[in-house]
Amino acid sequence: MREALFKKHNLDKWQEFEEDSVNVNPDILSERFVELTDDLSYARTFYPDSPTTQYLNGLTSTLFSKIYSNKREKANRFITFWKVELPTLFYNSQRQLLFSFIIFSISALLGAVSAAYDDSFARLILGDSYVEMTLENIEKGDPLAIYGNEDEITMFFMITINNIKVSFITFVMGILFSIGTGYFLVFNGIMVGVFQYFCYQHGFLETSLLTIWLHGTLEISSIVIAGCAGLVMGNSLLFPKTFTRLASFKKGAKQGLKIIIGLVPLFIVAGFIESFLTRKHLSLIPSLMIILPSALFIIWYFVVYPIQLNRFRNEKNTQNNL
Repeated sequence: MREALFKKHNLDKWQEFEEDSVNVNPDILSERFVELTDDLSYARTFYPDSPTTQYLNGLTSTLFSKIYSNKREKANRFITFWKVELPTLFYNSQRQLLFSFIIFSISALLGAVSAAYDDSFARLILGDSYVEMTLENIEKGDPLAIYGNEDEITMFFMITINNIKVSFITFVMGILFSIGTGYFLVFNGIMVGVFQYFCYQHGFLETSLLTIWLHGTLEISSIVIAGCAGLVMGNSLLFPKTFTRLASFKKGAKQGLKIIIGLVPLFIVAGFIESFLTRKHLSLIPSLMIILPSALFIIWYFVVYPIQLNRFRNEKNTQNNL
């Protein structure tokens, strides 16, 4: 895009940002800052020495100083990240989130079907030692006894750190043009499918659903969301659009990393549930009181709320333009 056209398309917006930068709501100011840094990145890439780039650099610095001028505003920035910035990222990454979910779900189905037609497939995926241990526990009348083998505190830290590591690897592998992330989604999906069919095959599917999905609702959802982060970064390499490939990659990597940071609280909660509640073998009602709110939260915060936030923003912009 030529500089004159780029300026024409955005000048009114920049002037509005400049005029309203003093009294505007902190949440809106943060949104504008994110949008302005994208424009500045584009200008630096294609018009590095132009007056337009210098103007954007000055305007971005002004907004930056307004957002980060004192500790109170830093606290607002923390709130804004969860309230506005992260949901906005998910609205802009809806397609990647959907693809991640589809890849994982199809892989889980393939894992279950493969285990149904090949008795050795479960041992191949889950490992001989795990299968043998589970079979021994079934004979003892407690097929999921593995969840009570460790001290709660030790188990909490081990599980949380491992989940964060898995999600980070799933994200980082997106650097292989999304193929690496796709591989980890397929592998984890197959594992889930194989395990659930193994539970069905040996007569404790209901027990496994009520027990494992206490923490699994958040944990498995987080892996899918980490896959979304990896696809965001990988697609930034595959489809740079008007940016250079390097500039697009930096932008995609930054967005993906923010998504991973946003998952850390989910992993902490999932680790707590798995360490302290999963081992208790809760009955139907208490289990559903954890599983259903967890599922509803995932759907609301990562899918519904971003759409609502974007609709509200558009309606507000329309009113401001009237």
